[in-house]
Order: sequence, then C-alpha cells, then structure tokens
Amino acid sequence: MAIVALEKDYAEKIDVRDRQDNFHGNIVSYVHWEEHLSFCAALAFPLPPAMPFQALVSDVIGTYYRAHPDFARIDWSQVTWTIDGKPVQPDMAKSLAENGVGHKSLIRFWTPGLDGYCHSRS
Repeated sequence: MAIVALEKDYAEKIDVRDRQDNFHGNIVSYVHWEEHLSFCAALAFPLPPAMPFQALVSDVIGTYYRAHPDFARIDWSQVTWTIDGKPVQPDMAKSLAENGVGHKSLIRFWTPGLDGYCHSRS
C-alpha cells in the first residue's frame, strides 16, 4: 500500500525501521487465512526469499494456523491464493521470490467449503 507524505523528503528524514535491510536477508511476508476471523489480521513473518512456497504452507502456515478446527480439513489442491492483490496459482516447488513474494507482500488464501468455525466466518 502506497503512502503519500505531506512533507517533502519525509522518508529521508526518518529512520524507517521496517526496511528490508533490517531483516538480515529476509523479507517480511504477511499471511492471512480469509474467512477465518479467529485470526483477525494477517500474521507477519520474516522469511528467506529462497524459501520454497511449499515450506511456507507446511512449516509456516501449518504451524500458526493448525489450532483452528478447520485446518485439518483443508484441501490444499482447492485453495485459492492472492499475492499483493493478484490472483495466483503458486508453484509449490519454487521460491517465495519466484512466486512474486517481495518485502512486505500480503499472501491471502481462501479454503473453499471452509468458512470459519461452524460456518461463522470466524
């Protein structure tokens, strides 16, 4: 999301703490499981851009969303994805970077047929 500063040269006058240089080679990636509002906002992770997308699914998403009762019922072949608002079909063997994930990208995913605990969208 672009931000417009009211003051000229604003970015040069402040210490931007979330710039990529501050993450030791990692990129901040935001991940959100849509229609599962038990997780009210995207989760942020510093991840290596070379990480395979499959590792994001199994190691990151699997670790942090597994507590939700719907998680075990996900049919990963039916999941729909967006990266930075663009619909994508990620190549699970390719890296995050190769799939278009950059610093501060938002990765959203929908799980058809699963719309929250007891269909509550939460």
